[in-house]
Amino acid sequence: MSLAEGSVLVGNKSVMNYVLAAVIQFNQGAKKVSIKARGRAISRAVDVAEIVRSRFLKDEVDVSSIKIGSEKVGEAGKERTISTIEIVLERKK
Repeated sequence: MSLAEGSVLVGNKSVMNYVLAAVIQFNQGAKKVSIKARGRAISRAVDVAEIVRSRFLKDEVDVSSIKIGSEKVGEAGKERTISTIEIVLERKK
């Protein structure tokens, strides 16, 4: 991962923790920040992207892409499928 691109993995912490992580990466010179989540954290990842875009870095960043998918987790025989999302925020030129 280059300095031009960062990533934030969203889990169970509060939304503002992840917002702060994304804003700090942009302030350190990142051109793109990828916000990734899976399962129940997906709605939190969407909240993070929207708060960064609309409140903190208004008119500075935009959503450049959203990728959705799924992955299998768990040991053999007890596998289940979990949804995933990746939201890429990019600094406007």
